[in-house]
Amino acid sequence: MKAAVIVFPGSNCDRDVAVALEASMGAKPLMVWHRDTELPEVDLIAVPGGFSYGDYLRCGAMAAHSPIMREVKARADRGTRVLGICNGFQILTEAGLLPGVLMRNSGLKFICRDVHLKVENDRSDFCRYYRAGDVVRFPIAHAEGNYFADPRVFAEMEDNGQVAFRYCSADGAVSAATNPNGSLGNVAGIYNDRFNVLGLMPHPERLAEEVLGGADGKRMFDSLVEALS
Repeated sequence: MKAAVIVFPGSNCDRDVAVALEASMGAKPLMVWHRDTELPEVDLIAVPGGFSYGDYLRCGAMAAHSPIMREVKARADRGTRVLGICNGFQILTEAGLLPGVLMRNSGLKFICRDVHLKVENDRSDFCRYYRAGDVVRFPIAHAEGNYFADPRVFAEMEDNGQVAFRYCSADGAVSAATNPNGSLGNVAGIYNDRFNVLGLMPHPERLAEEVLGGADGKRMFDSLVEALS
């Protein structure tokens, strides 16, 4: 498997994603600068977390218009797998690769802590090593993770199985009490309608080895390697 990590000014999780990918792939991913206009042939494009362009305007709004994003969109249209984490999720919605928007957290505060997620749909290359109904633990670190979509669009997404992860309790219960940011339907991550693009606010790369306190996130990177190698 060959992978590329897009790097924007303000990215702060690009190296974390690269380390997690290398641990699963056995090879270093390519690091691609936002001003580049071409991408080598890769199986996976990762859009990492951080504060691209300082989060001016809306989070991800400026990064969505970076030169490299034209090529990212073109590759996604051709079926290349694209993974957007936290700010990467925001960028993918702003670029139109995923439906909906990410708004300010309902509590209007930055949140940084571990959360539990319920796996809703495991039928993708991103989640082969998970099972629907599994509860995993990932960290979150965001101020704008409140997912929203038009109710009609969201109903179609639900029908299509495009919700990948929901915030939940340790025993898998999904409720308002387990929703850290006010996200519609407790959504923590979604797919596009072709299931080759995944965006999620929690950080799998931050719990991808036991020395970090857990390895639930490693299964996502291992899933991609199995599917794309």
